[in-house]
Amino acid sequence: MFFDTSLDDPEALASIDGVLRELASWGAHVRRAYSAAAETLDGLNSDDRPRAIVAGGPDGRLFRAVLEPICPVPFVAWPHPGLPAWAGPLDLVVVMCAGGAGPEEISAVAEARRRGCSLLVAAPENSELHSAASSRDTIFLPAGSTDPTAVAVPMLIALHRLGLGPEVEAEPVAEALDDVAKRCAPSVGVDENPAKELALALAEGTPVVWGGSALAARAARRLAENLRKASGRPAIAGDDDQLVPLLADAPEVDVFADPFEDGPAPLRPVLLVLDDGAEAPLLDAARRRLEEVAESSSVRVFPIHAAEGAEIVRFATLLAMGQYVAAYLALGLGRPA
Repeated sequence: MFFDTSLDDPEALASIDGVLRELASWGAHVRRAYSAAAETLDGLNSDDRPRAIVAGGPDGRLFRAVLEPICPVPFVAWPHPGLPAWAGPLDLVVVMCAGGAGPEEISAVAEARRRGCSLLVAAPENSELHSAASSRDTIFLPAGSTDPTAVAVPMLIALHRLGLGPEVEAEPVAEALDDVAKRCAPSVGVDENPAKELALALAEGTPVVWGGSALAARAARRLAENLRKASGRPAIAGDDDQLVPLLADAPEVDVFADPFEDGPAPLRPVLLVLDDGAEAPLLDAARRRLEEVAESSSVRVFPIHAAEGAEIVRFATLLAMGQYVAAYLALGLGRPA
């Protein structure tokens, strides 16, 4: 059962105050992460270009999604222990761990040092990863936040200054996250709050999340994971080929069903379309296909729009909106946020 009134009830909202405050401070996390790394960033230049880049650890795919379209050298995300067999002294290994002690990240750094690779590492000072990465071939960025997306911002700035990625600035990311926090604040009512509106839409539904671009697809997977935790129900992210059969096979709505005699109605899919502003004929065609199948199956469709700006701005705002939705969904379902 979903308690609609809890979304505007001050007492109920107070029970998730800690979660909402943490979400509202995401912009501040980005500013702190940049401030902690600013001195090192100011000293970087693009004199030496590596043969290739390997992004180690679980966050490597985020860097690949941002950099791969324009990176002037081959880029590989490697979310496995160690490094690919070909990595050597001509290559740059990029590793980020906001917590400072991830086993995959430490394994990648240790292997990079053994093979003589250059390193770009972000982690807390005096952490296990900081110690493992210490060498004359390492660029170390102190992590000023425990939030991975916030720490990714100075990492992307560093890669830009090394001539390997697009231009990134911290303040536009922080301002965009501040704007999401303002629009999704608990004091904003359901009729004007996009996160509360989506939580209501998902109250009796199964989220089916699609993001067409590489960045939006990564945000979709993160959003589905958050919604599963929030609701205790399935939540699915995938490409159009994977999602179309789920929408086409949506259970029909029985308007004559009696919930007391027939039991709860089966959960129907709700399609969430993550729109990061990317434009391409294949993406447009995939979106039209999903929306047409959803319409023919009477499945509701809700777009989630990213803020305009650089790739990391769009990714972070999609992620932030999704986390607000998950927090309000958990509240309405009476589950821990």
